[in-house]
Amino acid sequence: MNPVVEKLGAAVDEWVEKNNAQLVSTRRHLHAHPELAFAEFETTSYLEQRLREVGLKPRRLPTGTGLVCDVGSDAAGGGPMVVLRADIDALPLPDQKDVPYASTKEGLCHACGHDVHTTVALGVAMALATLDGLPGTVRVIFQPAEETIPGGATEVVASGVLDGASRAFALHCDPSVPAGTVGLRTGAITAACDRIDITLTGPGGHTARPQLTVDLVDALGRLITDLPGLLSRQVDPRSGMSLVWGAVNAGIAANAIPQRGSLRGTVRVLDRELWKDAENLMRSLVERVAATTGADVDVDYVRGLPPVVNDPRAVALMRAAALETVGHDHVVVSPQSMGGEDFGWFADVMPIALARLGTHPGGPPLDLHRGTFDVDERAIGVGIRLLARTALHALEADALSDPAGPPAPPRTRRPAPGDTSARRAVEREPDDAFHRPADRHAG
Repeated sequence: MNPVVEKLGAAVDEWVEKNNAQLVSTRRHLHAHPELAFAEFETTSYLEQRLREVGLKPRRLPTGTGLVCDVGSDAAGGGPMVVLRADIDALPLPDQKDVPYASTKEGLCHACGHDVHTTVALGVAMALATLDGLPGTVRVIFQPAEETIPGGATEVVASGVLDGASRAFALHCDPSVPAGTVGLRTGAITAACDRIDITLTGPGGHTARPQLTVDLVDALGRLITDLPGLLSRQVDPRSGMSLVWGAVNAGIAANAIPQRGSLRGTVRVLDRELWKDAENLMRSLVERVAATTGADVDVDYVRGLPPVVNDPRAVALMRAAALETVGHDHVVVSPQSMGGEDFGWFADVMPIALARLGTHPGGPPLDLHRGTFDVDERAIGVGIRLLARTALHALEADALSDPAGPPAPPRTRRPAPGDTSARRAVEREPDDAFHRPADRHAG
């Protein structure tokens, strides 16, 4: 182990042990006070106060919520810089747990572990702020609106706060493995997630005479069954592309062929290059099938999130940190998930790596995006030690490869990835499906 990393990492371990009770209290405060995307004002103020208490100087993101906080040497004076990212928003779900720290806001809760992610990032910033001799700057980003489409990460990238950094790291709670375990994976770890809405129209008619009209229910059935099969023969099966329907609607009366019908579903894919062409491919297949039915068709395709594709070098740095944090026996290969994560937008401007943080406390299985979700709070300390060591390893590697450090690009606002000219504040359902704005839950 590098002596600088070993010394500073040991100091972080000591800080975590000393402040464990405070960290648990912080997580429980955040859990009890959830806020939705781009409305995380109380959360932002709370984090801002905590960071200033230890002498740091956080600044708000242009979105009005979320923070950027630098720890270590001044990036403007040269030297390497790495980014650690945490998401701070909650979900429009009721908290179903009977615990003292249950949500105090009706219909809202931290059912995806963002309260843990935020506590970990806050702990890393506070721990590193007590150290001297950091080999560079750690930029901690508390990002709003991960639970939206296309995600608050687009605003972070557009703001330019990633400029000058060499790579970015993040973690996500994983309730499928016990606390004290870290999951890593090179390449795609989460999938792109888009929404497709199909509307069919026709003249309608009597079910006694389907030959005289366009049978929209039959047409919808053909789309439901034929499209996934056609898709599987159009793309490389290794790309992990799938189409799954979530809603179908047509008609009222049993003896009347309707004039309108609709389908809604999600398109997911692990291959980033294929994701770029997914919309054109899906439109082509829909039109091909619909043409055989005689129905008029309209397709509304909403590009969502890119896949998170972990950079091999960034994963290697996280692996070194994980081995030092939890040991070889507790570092596992994380399976790919078809769920979405907007951290993938960071890869537009730098290499990234996302790790899985084991949080299962034992007992019955838990799952994300459910009101019963909870964590083993021992995972907080593991997450802080993991991300702090990852940052130290990354800074040390960058300093060795270029002692002078790369010149920092101008801090100019970038165009946002995707189309954010009219921000789509579309909340993801517990199963990662999509809502239209009118379909939102309370809050």
